[in-house]
Amino acid sequence: MIWSFLKVVFFVVIVAALALGAGYLAETGSGVRISIANTEYSLGPVQMVVAVLVAILALWLVMKLAGLIVATLRFINGDETALSRYFDRNRERKGFQALADGLMAIASGEGKVALSQAAKAERYLGRPELTNLIAAQAAEVAGDTRRATEVYKRLLADDRTRFVGVRGLMRQKLAEGDTETAMKLAEKAFALKPRQQDVQDTLLKLRAEKGDWKGAREVLGAKHRQGLLPRDVFRRRDAVLALQETKEVFSDEAPIEVREAAIAANKQSPDLIPAAVLAARGYVQAGKPKYAARILKRSWEAKPHPDLAAAFAAIVPDETAVARLKRFETLLSANPDHEESRLLRAELQLAAEDFPSARRALGDLAETHPTARSLAIMAAIARGEGQDDAVVRGWLARALTASRGPQWVCETCHNIQADWTPTCDNCGGFDTLSWREPPNAAVPLPNGAEMLPLIVGSPVPSRDRSEGAGIGIDEAEILDEEVGLRR
Repeated sequence: MIWSFLKVVFFVVIVAALALGAGYLAETGSGVRISIANTEYSLGPVQMVVAVLVAILALWLVMKLAGLIVATLRFINGDETALSRYFDRNRERKGFQALADGLMAIASGEGKVALSQAAKAERYLGRPELTNLIAAQAAEVAGDTRRATEVYKRLLADDRTRFVGVRGLMRQKLAEGDTETAMKLAEKAFALKPRQQDVQDTLLKLRAEKGDWKGAREVLGAKHRQGLLPRDVFRRRDAVLALQETKEVFSDEAPIEVREAAIAANKQSPDLIPAAVLAARGYVQAGKPKYAARILKRSWEAKPHPDLAAAFAAIVPDETAVARLKRFETLLSANPDHEESRLLRAELQLAAEDFPSARRALGDLAETHPTARSLAIMAAIARGEGQDDAVVRGWLARALTASRGPQWVCETCHNIQADWTPTCDNCGGFDTLSWREPPNAAVPLPNGAEMLPLIVGSPVPSRDRSEGAGIGIDEAEILDEEVGLRR
């Protein structure tokens, strides 16, 4: 800025000097005589001013020509000049234009065009941190995985692009099914950028699939500390991982630390049924049945489940049916109006052979929400009350096609599993299983109503029962499966 100011001042001074000189010559009226090589030239005032201006212009042209010659020599020598800067700006403009065209081609799914523009941008710009990235993406769009791998490996050499290279290679290994290498790359990417959410989710999923529950809990804790996971979701998922970590080492000789881990998992998420069952088992092994009953009662109050009833029955495994019914009152009173409580009470009454009480406990569930379990209980009640075998077979026939009731269903892919696991066996989703009745859970008959007479059969006279007529083998198996109390 100072240099610009000095140039302005110098220009004003020159103009002022020329004006003063021209005014002086105009006032005196005398000219100027110039002698060159024995030749004398006389110039008037106006001619003198013109001559000075021409001389200044000639000097300026000579200086510019000399500067051009010097700049050309420096350009040839490789030094930075205005000429080199002009060509650099031109190359930069073309390079960024190619970069923009390449990005547009990637967004449009034109892989070959994107590759061509990426090569052009690399040739003009000479900035690998930009051009390598677009080249890798262009290669992926074009389906050239080999070239994409080469570019991602080049990105590893620069600290600014190392994370992008590691993440790109990780995604490629996941696509190839190489989960071992993908997990190592995910761990490296997590170390470079521990706050990157996509890498966190990938590493959490891979460790859970491998069974590294401790490592998965570390990733989950990092997500929670960074504010990327709500507290209630963190507590639930950490309880899931703690449960699975404990479950794999749980045995009759399990140390107290394992039992405490199961109990801690249940405290973090009381509605997590497997955690409650495992914690109750730990208390039973420790000789504390009252604590086990308390945990199961609290979980039953939150979400009744058959596994909780089975764990409650296992607290006193050798009791009579009447004693069990009396002991179960403390559990059933925690959530008496729930459908699972009504079904469980009816099953306990059946075990005690109190069929009228079983019918009252079941109520109208067989009509309002017919499931294989409620219909099988009705068949057992009808059998116990001495009703005709055709009636029993009728209830069993309906049970064959009725809904199976609540099951472990994945919220993402709707896959049905027999047992709870932290990840879905079908889609691999983490903590996506919930205990609910799947949609369209009824089982249709192959030929509709035409098969019912074959299943139900003809009414059997009461005198034939004394001769051995009764429920068939298949129906008895269904009854044992659906009605028998889980122990």
